[in-house]
Amino acid sequence: MSVSRHRVAVLALDGLIPFELGIPQRIFGKARTPARQPLYEVITVAVRGAGPVQTDADFAILVENGPQALATADTVIIPASYELGPAYEEGRLSDDLKTALSHIRPGTRMVSICTGSYVLAAAGYLDGRPATTHWAEAARFQELYPSVRVDADVLFIDDGDVLTSAGVAAGIDLCLHMVRRDHGAAVANEVARRTVVPPHRDGGQAQYIQRPVPEAQLATTTKARAWALARLHEPIQLRDMAEQESMSVRTFTRRFREEAGISPGQWLTRQRVERARHLLETSALSVDQVAGAAGFGTAQSMRMHLQSALGVTPTTYRRTFRSAG
Repeated sequence: MSVSRHRVAVLALDGLIPFELGIPQRIFGKARTPARQPLYEVITVAVRGAGPVQTDADFAILVENGPQALATADTVIIPASYELGPAYEEGRLSDDLKTALSHIRPGTRMVSICTGSYVLAAAGYLDGRPATTHWAEAARFQELYPSVRVDADVLFIDDGDVLTSAGVAAGIDLCLHMVRRDHGAAVANEVARRTVVPPHRDGGQAQYIQRPVPEAQLATTTKARAWALARLHEPIQLRDMAEQESMSVRTFTRRFREEAGISPGQWLTRQRVERARHLLETSALSVDQVAGAAGFGTAQSMRMHLQSALGVTPTTYRRTFRSAG
């Protein structure tokens, strides 16, 4: 007995990233019933009609479906493109893209991968909704679309009939989530095994963002920062840092905020988090030893701070990044 297949249409924009375009085909295309029947049908759709679509690589792809095929979709997925044009530069849709999207039926599930979120936002799908995008684009995205509630720390957001993912590979996490939501964990886990990816990743985008401490605009607290960096493994009091600059605690705190943009305590915590990240990635020290070397004192304290800053535990962070280094 055949099953009714859910049709997923992937919109191929000029300048698309081939990796992102292939994610839905791979994830949904591998979803099967216990009898090995496909659960989804995935089609690729071009904005201006069937024909070649340029990628950001040195090749184009030949797409067989024009925008009219969007009217047959149960789910429409919009991957990122480096040539979004007005949707990217001015926060509005091009005429071709607006016409293409007009074919989509009301109630169709709408999905973006990475900066495909610009298209959803420009089309009004994200008005008043929570959404995410690539962390490097989050600030600009929020500026262009102030009505969207942007969360740059998560891998994806499921808001029912509209779903958005963070950058590039987060599209895998989102598509697996959709399979899990549609057909349960067993089907999603089988797809993940066949794709050789984890069925669920801990944490969010925060663990992938490099967060350098703001450069000081003045030089009045530089000596204190250098002094503190040399002894992060030791207890450091605010008065100790102030003494390095021969200032009162009050004056030092004010100057520090003016120069670094954050308080001395926040700066110390960030530096210790960065020290812990470096040691977890590059050393064989135990978690307890890393906690001591970074100045957190205990593994429990370090776990709390990394969970708050990065969304993952020290063990998970090490497992993710040490082998990749």
